[in-house]
Amino acid sequence: MKKAIIILMSLIGILIIAGCSKEPAPEERFSQYVKLWNGQKFEEMYGYLSATAQKTVTKEEFVDRYNKIYQDLEIDKLDVQFNQPEEKEKAKDQASFPFSASMESIAGPIVFDHTAKLVKEERNDSENWYIDWDSTYIFPELESGDKISFKTTPAARGDILDRRGNGLAINGTALQIGVVPSQIEAKKSQTIKELSGLLEMTEDQINNKLNASWVKPDLFVPLKTISKTDEDLKAKLFALDGVTSQSVGAREYPYGEDLSHLIGFVGPVTADDLEKLEGKGYTANDWIGKRGLEQVLEEKLKGNNGVKVSIVKEDGSEKVLTEKPVKDGENVQLTIDVVLQQQIYDQMKGVAGTSAAMNPVTGETLALVSAPGFDPNAETLGISSKQRQELEEDPLKPYLNRFKVTYVPGSVIKPITAAIGLNSGKINQDTTYEINEKQWQPDKSWGNYKVTRYTDLKGTIDLEKAMIYSDNIYFARAALEIGKDTFAEGLKKFGFEEMDFSYPLEASQIGKLESDVLLADSGYGQGHVEMNILHLAATYTPFVNKGNMIKPILMATEEKSQVQAEGLISEEHVSTINSMMRKVVTDPNGTGHSAVMSNYHLAGKTGTAELKETQGSKGRELGWFVAYNPESPDLLISMMVEDVQKGEGSKEAVSRVKGSFQAHIE
Repeated sequence: MKKAIIILMSLIGILIIAGCSKEPAPEERFSQYVKLWNGQKFEEMYGYLSATAQKTVTKEEFVDRYNKIYQDLEIDKLDVQFNQPEEKEKAKDQASFPFSASMESIAGPIVFDHTAKLVKEERNDSENWYIDWDSTYIFPELESGDKISFKTTPAARGDILDRRGNGLAINGTALQIGVVPSQIEAKKSQTIKELSGLLEMTEDQINNKLNASWVKPDLFVPLKTISKTDEDLKAKLFALDGVTSQSVGAREYPYGEDLSHLIGFVGPVTADDLEKLEGKGYTANDWIGKRGLEQVLEEKLKGNNGVKVSIVKEDGSEKVLTEKPVKDGENVQLTIDVVLQQQIYDQMKGVAGTSAAMNPVTGETLALVSAPGFDPNAETLGISSKQRQELEEDPLKPYLNRFKVTYVPGSVIKPITAAIGLNSGKINQDTTYEINEKQWQPDKSWGNYKVTRYTDLKGTIDLEKAMIYSDNIYFARAALEIGKDTFAEGLKKFGFEEMDFSYPLEASQIGKLESDVLLADSGYGQGHVEMNILHLAATYTPFVNKGNMIKPILMATEEKSQVQAEGLISEEHVSTINSMMRKVVTDPNGTGHSAVMSNYHLAGKTGTAELKETQGSKGRELGWFVAYNPESPDLLISMMVEDVQKGEGSKEAVSRVKGSFQAHIE
């Protein structure tokens, strides 16, 4: 028994020794290398290279080359496949194995087959298999001395066009201002000083450009790119000896500040942009939408750059590895009428405010104005920190996009309150209230708070008089008659708290109706209710569409005359409210009477919204006016002017809306 155990133990020992001394298999060794390769563990891969291979490339060179190629080409989804043979390789000193590799690159997929060669070497008193590596393992066509070429063909950015095809954002030109050194030599110091002021560059910045290694006396040296439309600046620059220019490609905004908030501008891609947009095909040399529709429609406008990855041989010949053709960005046509946009913007010069114009039958948005604007051409070409600071500190806030945000609407909400009341049957056109005081409250439960009216009209007030004179007390009492739930539901039907539009706008808000005070105030456009200027325009479309509210659209490709809400008010009541709003303009006592025109029939509603902390305190006032022609309803304009003079109410808006209609129909 003991002898048997000894024999068994001896056999186990022999087996263990045999196992420990088993020669490594080349296919297993290459499998390990492939695993490291798929994990892009280049430093560890280098240890698998044969002595011959390591003499041709250092570890640092090996790792850096792989990293650079894979990073530059944005290699992703690397998949190196090696299927071990069923029969183990019976090689003494060399072995060969076929393998395949596939990967995604910035230019598209790269796929290749290759054969790996392994050699047996002794290192540190033990034998193992090593890859007889050369540059063809990166790509089979990449031989020693070859280089990887990575060429990008920029995609042309799509244009933004108005309804008639006028370019609102185009691939145009700008002026690159520069000097010829030999021509400024006589007055070099003075010229540089004047250029510094005009171009808002430091003298050191100009001198650094003039002292660049490539500069020669008779060569044009570019300094700064400016808008080709800046006539005043051009005149001052070209008055200097030696100052000249050349035309360069640039994103151009032919209508400047008039459409600046709607169209926006582009700017160079930043490091933050590249991080957020990783994998979207952007490079450090690209431009990207920074504001407005340039930003909103970025994906559609930008297109896709063409990319070609090639191997350039020592003799200059080229072998294409993969290529992605350039795809230019799409042109986008809007429903905007640029002439009307300019006419409205001209009316709003010198004030802060916003305006929207639409065709109330088709829903086409014809103008979206925020005043004041800024120069998008200067923004794209790069404004100085001084210019930016001036714009940011301007009390009229030219960077604020006012058509995007919501405001307290004041009395322009009264036709909506009337429509909700009439449609629900809570009031009718003969509903009257006896009103003889400037202020009103239903009972003492309101404490010191009272609704204030600005008309001197006394006696029995019906809906028509309340609309013509814009009586706050009447509409406050009407809102209480309608009730919180019915009023809130009615506002929702009119599109409050939702806004489906191609340009992201803040949705109009109902706010809180948790008390009778807030309900009463909301009935005449105060309280917590807020509206954006385009939604306000849309809420008047039922008055020219038999009670149906039309959805505003911005893209020329969108379906026209989409009904957003059907049957908000009966045709009978439409006629009633239209008649009232016509008298707001035609009646000598109407709050919009100054908009009356002999050759054009306007109906509309004025509004004054007060922004103050408490009743009795002084606050800012917003002036509003919405107007349309009920007999020929192809244009509806809503407008808000900020900080109107106390007591002037909506007059600022009324005169500007009237001026816009006059300019448009002439």
